[in-house]
Amino acid sequence: MRIAFIVTEFPTLPEMFILNQITGLIDRGHEVDIFAQGKGNTLKIHPDVKKYSLLGRTYYPKIPSNKFWRVLKAVWLIFVNSHKNPLMILRSLNVFKYKRQALSLRLLYIALLYIDRKPYDIIHCHFGENGLRGLRLRELEFIHGKLITTFHGYDMSIYVKQQGNDVYNILFDKGDLFLPISERWKNRLVELGCGENKILVHHMGVDCGKLSFNMSKSGNGKHVRILTIARLVEKKGVEYGIRAVSELSRKYNNIEYNIVGDGSLRDRYGRLIAELRMGDIIHLLGWKDQEQVYNLIATSHIFLCPSVTSTNGDQEGIPVALMEAMMAGLPIVSTRHSGIPELVQDGVSGFLVPERDVSALVEKLIYLIEHPEIWPEMGRAGRAYVEANYDINKLNDRLVEIYKEVLS
Repeated sequence: MRIAFIVTEFPTLPEMFILNQITGLIDRGHEVDIFAQGKGNTLKIHPDVKKYSLLGRTYYPKIPSNKFWRVLKAVWLIFVNSHKNPLMILRSLNVFKYKRQALSLRLLYIALLYIDRKPYDIIHCHFGENGLRGLRLRELEFIHGKLITTFHGYDMSIYVKQQGNDVYNILFDKGDLFLPISERWKNRLVELGCGENKILVHHMGVDCGKLSFNMSKSGNGKHVRILTIARLVEKKGVEYGIRAVSELSRKYNNIEYNIVGDGSLRDRYGRLIAELRMGDIIHLLGWKDQEQVYNLIATSHIFLCPSVTSTNGDQEGIPVALMEAMMAGLPIVSTRHSGIPELVQDGVSGFLVPERDVSALVEKLIYLIEHPEIWPEMGRAGRAYVEANYDINKLNDRLVEIYKEVLS
């Protein structure tokens, strides 16, 4: 099959789930192209981006910011490309129908990304906003194929709050299939008016072969390492993890809290750690590559994921870092947020508490520290659940089946 992925940025480390789908489809013999609005961080990229030469498969609209050069370049591009598909170029310049998008020449530059490409079997858009973009491209006849949209969290929370509950109506009507990553977001799609016959829950997942189960951990009375892996943005709730560990340190002097990740709130969290005088216990480690992350997971004892609904309404999907921690056998302390309760079974593979409840986080952390004998049992339960429901290899096999069902 020929598959086009429409994404916001590529490559981007926080969206490893997209990379895992792309490489999985290539491994299964399918042809994949990636169309992105912009480049992510090309200085910090996953090794698979190089291994699969994905930058050579990725296409961006190259629109000059200077209006004079944008017009001059457009004239030249029209001259050298008009024989390939004159109708496509004319549609992109239709200012009466497409107004500012056409007048700014943005549609023209986008059209030229697709002008000499063969039709695709599947157009797979990640996030609802890109689903709308993919629909517009298909209606313009820039691209051809069955349109599938994966919904993650941001697109069903803050984006809907900003744009209104009817923002996806046209997509629900004309899109071919919708793949929310959790039951939580399936229900939200139905609330917004999407027909259930067009919805399939399809999880994001992890490679279960890359993280071994490791319960050779230190017991009670020994050093206890707590780990969080998250972007440093509000919805990840890292502030509440910091405050919880600060309170925990009053009872225990043998704890260490490592926070892996970067983001807009790093300086703020650094100041909070300093104000709480926790610099010897709580460490902001910044961005780490995959091997370093796996090593940190392997040498930690408890995984803390204090996700919250941000003040602007933004919510999580199901954090992949949680899946990785469970694969390695770590007991979990997290929150009843978005799709997390679909992954973490409360009292079985970890504990779930209300959002922003520092006291409840502390209570569950104390319980785990005081009862290390339950760590292996929780770890085994967590790994078994991820293997059964979130194995990326099984999920990618299923994704191919879904594509074929849509095509038939």
